[in-house]
Amino acid sequence: MARGKKYKEAAKHIDRTKLYSFDEAVALVKKVAFAKFDETVEISLNLSLKKSQNVRDTVVLPHQFSQEKRVLVFAKGEKAQEALDAGATYVGDVDLVEKIRGGWMEFDVAVATPDMMKDVGRLGPILGRRGLMPNPKTQTVTFDIKGALAELKQGRVEFRSDKTGVVHLAVGKVSMDDDKIVENAEIVLAEVVRRKPADAKGDFVKSIALSSTMGPGVMVAVKES
Repeated sequence: MARGKKYKEAAKHIDRTKLYSFDEAVALVKKVAFAKFDETVEISLNLSLKKSQNVRDTVVLPHQFSQEKRVLVFAKGEKAQEALDAGATYVGDVDLVEKIRGGWMEFDVAVATPDMMKDVGRLGPILGRRGLMPNPKTQTVTFDIKGALAELKQGRVEFRSDKTGVVHLAVGKVSMDDDKIVENAEIVLAEVVRRKPADAKGDFVKSIALSSTMGPGVMVAVKES
């Protein structure tokens, strides 16, 4: 991939032979960020996974940095009212299913009560490819609507390994304090390691990199404990 002049200049500040601590890496990522907008800081964890294995869960980041998500809740009766009281952006049942089937997608996260999944399941082809399908593994299929919404508002995000065994997740903005980005990144690492498959052998985390939206990656020393 061809890199621009600013990228190449930024990369000169990074020692490719060194593995940095999270503190050093965050400081360096912020130093070499060159875009005119407030770049996102992302962590990339390269995991040792078999083709049949994957890592998927959610994590609550202590320091938020994105706009509040628009949460849609599929629920009926008392649970629908609970969702409204808890601050859901949209609440409904089959009416929302039909609205989405008609092309409406003005939401960021979908949560559903288990009894709604028969109807919501019809949206699999639509929501699945966008990563929006409610799933028990990500705690978005639950009767605890109030608790789910509280965590989403606190900064709960989903992570999953891609086909190459890499987990990518945003952990902050360049404008944030260094220690807040570091804490978010360390919590992501701990949660990913916690989801290590029981039959995974050897070193689980092969490498860690931090980077900003436009900037070069900074390699981080791996510490799984």
